[in-house]
Amino acid sequence: MDKKNLLIVDDDEIFLNRLGRSMEKKGFTPTLASSVEEGKAKALSCNPDYAVVDLRLEDGNGLDVVEAIRKICPDARIVMLTGYGNIASAVAAVKAGAIDYLAKPANVDDIVNALNARGSDKPSPPENPMSADRVRWEHIQRVYELCNHNMSETARRLNMHRRTLQRIMAKRSPQ
Repeated sequence: MDKKNLLIVDDDEIFLNRLGRSMEKKGFTPTLASSVEEGKAKALSCNPDYAVVDLRLEDGNGLDVVEAIRKICPDARIVMLTGYGNIASAVAAVKAGAIDYLAKPANVDDIVNALNARGSDKPSPPENPMSADRVRWEHIQRVYELCNHNMSETARRLNMHRRTLQRIMAKRSPQ
């Protein structure tokens, strides 16, 4: 396949531009979008062969963009990125049509490997995956955010004592 039209949708402008430049150096022709609506519109105009879509966008959910791309380009290879990885959103991304799901910060090589993996080929594991402590921290932060920063509700949903949660939240994030 000669053409490598790539749609990148992310609301973090700095990350979006940096990823666009990096993917261009890797041989892709990137089209950048920073919202769900812009992503859907640009998917119509550029007919992407590949896409990298952030799960959480300011104006909605990246899964809507994945579904729109699938309708326009059923063979597009789509990778979902997120800073808040969890099993439920990974399953939803794959059901919507994504071929892989990567946690931020994902490096360019991991993204390219995921986009280029074919059939039963699986991309190699990331060189520097998040530690288990970091994954736990991210999950707690995500639940805390979803509970509108309510410590008691977060502790209840995570099935832990509120004071334990407060001690965890008071510490710096693990690397």
